[in-house]
Amino acid sequence: MNSKSFKADILLLITAIIWGAAFVAQRVGMDYVGPLTFNAVRFALGAAALLPLIYRLDKEKKKDGTYQEINKISFIKGCVIAGMALFLGSTLQQWGLVYTTAGNAGFITGLYVVFVPVFGLFFKQKTGLATWIGAFLAIIGMYLLSVNEGFHIEFGDFLVLCSAFFWAGHVIVISLLSTKVDPVKFASGQFAVCSIFSFIGAFIFEDVTSSGILGGAIPILYGGLMSVGVAYTLQVIAQQDAKPAHAAIILSLESVFAALAGWLLLGEMLTVQGVIGCGLMLCGMLISQVKS
Repeated sequence: MNSKSFKADILLLITAIIWGAAFVAQRVGMDYVGPLTFNAVRFALGAAALLPLIYRLDKEKKKDGTYQEINKISFIKGCVIAGMALFLGSTLQQWGLVYTTAGNAGFITGLYVVFVPVFGLFFKQKTGLATWIGAFLAIIGMYLLSVNEGFHIEFGDFLVLCSAFFWAGHVIVISLLSTKVDPVKFASGQFAVCSIFSFIGAFIFEDVTSSGILGGAIPILYGGLMSVGVAYTLQVIAQQDAKPAHAAIILSLESVFAALAGWLLLGEMLTVQGVIGCGLMLCGMLISQVKS
């Protein structure tokens, strides 16, 4: 493993830890504001938090002569595509967290790791036997974790499952665009797009109040500054030196950190069946990334 790959792995691991703990913040935030309002504010904070860094980096690049003007049309298109995937994934996930636990949401969201190589088929990328074995195990685990005695998947878990498809798409979009644009500017741009769509939805479907936003200030700040501003930026930077499937396997560990954070901070517990389900899902995520 070269130094760039090792650095990328460390950044992705830190990202997974931050995201895992963010499920607790997102769950608590639902006590104060609606899902769209929560996402609108936190992604706006994430976008704004990167502006000083962008200004400083541009200033340094102009001094050493490495500054390059971005292709505005390509940049805007990329931000809109990534921002839309981010909006759909985060909205469904946040809505699902109203009805499920942080631990459940973390493991189900992690299924995007299985979806990434499957989606790769549309880009003529080969998908080996390990991916299908991993997907089979993940489906069984999902059943044990989320399907009740009436053989119906819990509503919150279903919403989070739908969000996992868009997270997989987001990983692929990032991998395709991160090497072609300034990663920090691109991160801020996609956050801004996601925030705009979320604000539009919030004002249409939710009651946006300053008291609610202030009441949920701590989880919103964590979700905006750490989960969005720091973690997503680390993802964009790291994926310049990490392949999509390799990045996905490390990022999948957020499900483990989400379960730990839910247990430590919210006292969430899993049944024996739920623990077995989580174990199978995690095994499926890992196996799906094994080389044939």
